[in-house]
Amino acid sequence: MSGKKFDGGKLRWSLLPIRSLNAILEVLEFGATKYAPDNWQRVEDAETRYYDAAMRHLTAWFDGEKTDPETGKSHLAHAACCLLFLIWFDEGKRDAD
Repeated sequence: MSGKKFDGGKLRWSLLPIRSLNAILEVLEFGATKYAPDNWQRVEDAETRYYDAAMRHLTAWFDGEKTDPETGKSHLAHAACCLLFLIWFDEGKRDAD
């Protein structure tokens, strides 16, 4: 006899490359230690500044520099953090509408 489980329409977490998130968490840990946990949520003009930061990290990576000189962490992980922050700010604005 086979059991049933109704998963239709639910998020498939197995699609997410979980190990890749470790690099992003390392960047978040660095920021939490340097500034404060969740400090990024209170940065003035955050959307513009995190967009700029994401582009700097992507450009550095594209130009062949794999890690950020200050943190030693992946430029792509830094850019991903910035993009996650931008998603969070954007979702907050949509929720307010």
